[in-house]
This record gives sequence, structure tokens and C-alpha cells, in this order.
Amino acid sequence: MIVSVHQPHYLPWLGYFDKIARSDVFVILDNVQYKKREYQNRNRIRTADGVKWLTVPVNTRGKYYQTTGEVEIDNSEDWRSIHLRTLELNYRRAPHFDDCFRELADLYNQKEWLLLADLNISMLRLFMKKLGIDVPIRFETELKVEGLKTERIINICRALGADTYLSGSGAREYLDETAFAESGLGLEYQSYEHPVYPQLQGGFEPYMALVDLLFNAGGGSLDIIRTGRRTS
Repeated sequence: MIVSVHQPHYLPWLGYFDKIARSDVFVILDNVQYKKREYQNRNRIRTADGVKWLTVPVNTRGKYYQTTGEVEIDNSEDWRSIHLRTLELNYRRAPHFDDCFRELADLYNQKEWLLLADLNISMLRLFMKKLGIDVPIRFETELKVEGLKTERIINICRALGADTYLSGSGAREYLDETAFAESGLGLEYQSYEHPVYPQLQGGFEPYMALVDLLFNAGGGSLDIIRTGRRTS
């Protein structure tokens, strides 16, 4: 059984979903330290004027050690309307805009989201449904594992009865490969080359949020994501 893990990201990129689709179980890291200026509360879309960031405002002042599951959204500004309007203005002429936008708008407006992780996980489930990825999601907190870095990952895999851990390629810098070998767990690294697909604005800009692909490719999106897989 292959397990992969990741922090909950906002409007994740294509490689995030390739990693999930390659796994038998995907674990949300909801009990690790939140890091500012990464992709947990923001991501990029393509506009006629270039790349634009969509950022969910969050409360981080004096909360350096809060976990990903504790981060509160700052709802003092109407960020939901801003994000929806930005998506609509820049993608309404995309060939598959209507296939996804209504469900996404319903999710944004479902309630006043209080926790960033709740928003991100709800979006993740919606996007997995749209892509046809049927992989169980588990949460780090429910597994009640301990340890740091490699030890933590190994304990997650053991708690789930996994035999292989699928890691992002960037983790080569800090994972202890010897510890994996001694634990009896297999270790694989995701190798992913961003696929090229037609974008509304012409040309191609990689590493956009998944919505860019969904609006432009619709039901063929998962097949396009899979074309980026390379031998690890």
C-alpha cells in the first residue's frame, strides 16, 4: 500500500493531484507547523495581464507556532467575493468554465469559513470529485503519531499498514533514507514534469492552480495530469 502526505493547500497545482492519484491513501498533515508565504493560503491563476495570486487572508500575528489545522481566516475583508469575481472575469470564456465554476462558487458561499484547513480540505474533496480521483483521505491528528520529519512519516506509514511512502522530490534534502531502509518501508520520490495544455490566454504558463486546467480542459483534466508522470 502506497501512502503520501501533504499539508492542505489552497487551490493546489497539478502535481499535488498526481501525487494523490498515485497513492492508496492520502494523509492531510493538519498537525505540523504552519509556514507563511507558501501555498497553504494562496495560489496562482493566469490572467490577460499575466500571473495573479489569489490569497486567503489569515491571522498569524503572534501565532508563530500554530499548526496547519489551527490557522484562522481573517474575514474582515470579503475575500470570497474577490476571488470568485477574479476567477469569473478571467475564465468565463474558457471552454469548460461552467462545468466547475458553479460548484466552486457554492463551496465558497456555503458559509463563512473560519479555519483555513477546513476550506482547503473541502476544496480538495471537490477537486478530487471533479477529477475522478477516488483515494481515501486520512488526517494526521486522527492517527495520533509522534516524532519529527522522517520519524513522523515512518510512524504515519506504520499506523496505516503501508509498505511504501511516496514523497515529493523536494524532500530528498531532509528525509533520512537510511531510516526508511531500516524500517522496512519502501521510499519512492514523485517525479513530475508539468504538462502543457491549451490555456485561454494563448501560449503557456506552468504551475497554475488546478482551476486553470479544469476551466480549460474539463473532463480530460486527469488524463492531462497523468501525462506529467516520469519514472521516479
